[in-house]
Amino acid sequence: MAVDGKVVVITGASSGIGATTAKLLAKNGAKVVLGARREDRLETLVSEIEIAGGTAVYQATDVTKPADSQRLVQLAKDEFGKVDVIFLNAGIMPVSMLSSLRTDEWNQAIDVNIKGVLNGIAAILPTFNEQKSGQVIATSSVAGLKTAPGSAVYSATKFAVKAIMESLRMESATAGTNIRTTTLYPGLINTELIDSVKDPTLKQASQAQYDKLGISPESIAETVKFAVDQPEDTNVSELTIYPTKQA
Repeated sequence: MAVDGKVVVITGASSGIGATTAKLLAKNGAKVVLGARREDRLETLVSEIEIAGGTAVYQATDVTKPADSQRLVQLAKDEFGKVDVIFLNAGIMPVSMLSSLRTDEWNQAIDVNIKGVLNGIAAILPTFNEQKSGQVIATSSVAGLKTAPGSAVYSATKFAVKAIMESLRMESATAGTNIRTTTLYPGLINTELIDSVKDPTLKQASQAQYDKLGISPESIAETVKFAVDQPEDTNVSELTIYPTKQA
C-alpha cells in the first residue's frame, strides 16, 4: 500500500480528525509526526500508537507561529530522514453574526485557519521543491464552498484554504515539482471543533445539528488515507465529505 513507509506530518493532531487520521495511517505503516498545542494529548496519542505497533513522534506546535511549523518539519527529517506528506488540519470555528463584533475571534480564526496553513506550506515547500515530490493535504470545510448567516469570517478563512491549495497545485504542475495537493471539505463531523463556538445562541443551534447529523472523524481519516494511497502521478485535488443525512 502507498501509505506504508511514508512519513506524514499532521497538525491539529491532539484530537478529532487529526488524532484519528494519525492512528489510521500509523496502523497502515506510516510514520506519523504529530503537532498540536496540547502536549499531554500528543504524548498519550503517541503512546497509544506505539502500543498498537505503529511509529510516531510529537512536538508541541502552535501553527500561528512560523517557527513552530518549521521545527515540526525538521523533527520529521531528523527522526525519519524525509517527509512525504503534510496534513494541515489545525483549525477553529468561532462562528458568530458580524453584528456581534467579536473581532478578537475573527482575528484568531484568520491566524489559525489561514496563516496556520500558510505557515505549514512555507515550512514544507523547500523540502518538497528540492526532492520534487510530496503531498500537501489541508482541511477546509463545506463552509469553504458556501456560506451562511453567522459563518462570514469562518467561511472566508475556509474559502481562503481552497484558493491557497488550488494555487499551490497549479504552481507545482507548472514548475514540475510533482507536489500533490488535496483539500478536504468536511460537513458535520463530531469533533471538538464545536468547542470553539463561543456565541451561546449559535453554539446551541450548532450543537443540536451535530447531535442529530454528525458522523465520526474516521470518515475523514479514511479519505486522507485514500488520497495518500493514490499513485504518484494521480492528484485527488478535492474531496467533500457530508453525513448522508446532512442536506
